Amino acid sequence: MTLEKIVSTKNNLQILFEDNHLIIINKRPGDIVQGDKTGDTPLSEVVKEYIKDKYDKPGNVYLGVVHRLDRPTSGIVLFAKTSKALPRLNKLFKDKEAKKTYWAVVKNIPPQSEGTLVHYMKRNPKQNKSYAHIKEVPESKKAILDYRVLKKLDNYYLLEVDLHTGRHHQIRSQLSAIGCPIKGDLKYGFDRSNKDASIHLHARRLSFIHPVKNEELTIIAPVPSDPIWNAVNNL
Repeated sequence: MTLEKIVSTKNNLQILFEDNHLIIINKRPGDIVQGDKTGDTPLSEVVKEYIKDKYDKPGNVYLGVVHRLDRPTSGIVLFAKTSKALPRLNKLFKDKEAKKTYWAVVKNIPPQSEGTLVHYMKRNPKQNKSYAHIKEVPESKKAILDYRVLKKLDNYYLLEVDLHTGRHHQIRSQLSAIGCPIKGDLKYGFDRSNKDASIHLHARRLSFIHPVKNEELTIIAPVPSDPIWNAVNNL
């Protein structure tokens, strides 16, 4: 089953899919998935409030965070609504049985129209940044992604990226390493930030087997509304 629409928008939530076990949100750039040192209200708490209100649930609402997106990134975030679904979803992601596809807008065209990038990522926690090395270095982790150029825009290029590994800032760092930093991503080499502090990286598609119904589910998230993303809406 493939779903490509916003089912409903409530409490500033764009809900892409919901059943008894799962809820899938189209995250806005700037939202944080889980609480952090900023003290800003995380998406997980907004979703809990939505569930509490919709189903008139007393007490605490159960919600399991399956994966996260960087704050300036938009797109698909999957949550588990039951304790039955969460460990099964965690295993799907750990075993790399969930396929994640991203869209990225870059200014420079890659050396090839499509290819596979392999780097060894080393994270610097103090900088909250990961560095992509061609060869293995101490404490590094192998990172692999596939990319292809989908479309030439007026001043940019739209890339589609399939992740094979899920490293910290992987797409941002690996694309920067080949001279293609993502639009707005000052941390990884783009020359200026976006006005809203977003970056043009969008978690576009997620495919996985439903943890309870055992059916294949593919979710496609509409891109945010801005002049650059609007230019790719006809794909």
